[in-house]
Amino acid sequence: MEGFLISKTVFASCELGVFDVLLGAERPLSAEEISQAVGASLDGTQRLLAACTGLQLLNTQQDQGRVLYSNTEQASVYLTRSSPLSLFQSIQYNSRTIYLCWHYLTDAVRSGRNQYEKAFGVSSKDLFEALYRSDEEMVKFMQLMNSIWNICGEDVITAFDLSPFKVICDLGGCSGALAKQCTSAYPECTVTIFDLPKVVRMSREHFVSEADQRISFHQGDFFKDPLPEADLYILARILHDWTDERCIELLSRIYKACNPGGAVLLVEALLHEDGSGPLTVQLYSLNMLVQTEGRERTAAQYAALLAAAGFTNIQHHLTGKIYDAVLGHKEID
Repeated sequence: MEGFLISKTVFASCELGVFDVLLGAERPLSAEEISQAVGASLDGTQRLLAACTGLQLLNTQQDQGRVLYSNTEQASVYLTRSSPLSLFQSIQYNSRTIYLCWHYLTDAVRSGRNQYEKAFGVSSKDLFEALYRSDEEMVKFMQLMNSIWNICGEDVITAFDLSPFKVICDLGGCSGALAKQCTSAYPECTVTIFDLPKVVRMSREHFVSEADQRISFHQGDFFKDPLPEADLYILARILHDWTDERCIELLSRIYKACNPGGAVLLVEALLHEDGSGPLTVQLYSLNMLVQTEGRERTAAQYAALLAAAGFTNIQHHLTGKIYDAVLGHKEID
């Protein structure tokens, strides 16, 4: 119960712009000033600010009998729209999309199927037609991925030394945030983002500029269309969307396209081998149930999928953060 209330408190505070107002003011503000700035009732604002203070997202100080509020460092870094490490778009996506699917969690558990049809009235037969059901929804999803890799990307890209791989293909590279982390960490590499035509269009318009000269695009469906040859393929939060059969199908296509001596890097949240945790990953697996065809897996389960497609010398690295890395190699002929 409390977790739900905390989530909705953070969602509402971000949506109203409480943290943005406090950041822009550059001084502590009263509840009256904040309520006027966000266009909300004073009573409701006071209660929301009290809860945010209890969550240690706001600091308070007394000034001539008035309570004044300011952002904590955590709120300024992660909850304001303008911060380079902002989670604002991720929070919005969780609030407006994922929560609606989770409303039907019981139905998902009973049926073993995602709940897009009940939540949004769209067919879930084509997973990404449901995820990208409008340009607005597509941009929201891409902003979610962008914020994740802005924060977590460096950890997974440097989990293994990828410097030997000069030609890299980021399959389902979405907004290009992970590609940017890759070119930053490995200055001699080039990265091709392979994604659906409409995703590529949005990425060019909103996320990847002409200044990113070592990043290029290739349009297509990675289950159907030819894959570019590369030394390394990155699959970041891709396989967890799909069944084992579809994963092996995709990995087999990658194996055929991969240059000899090349590799594939999987970026996923790994379950403990006995399935006992981490709790965050167990919850993510439930989210995969309500949103996709897939599931979260253990390192051994991902290794089995890679081996079934032909990859060898499979290793995994736990980053200590949310996302981990698994690397499989293609032997030199």
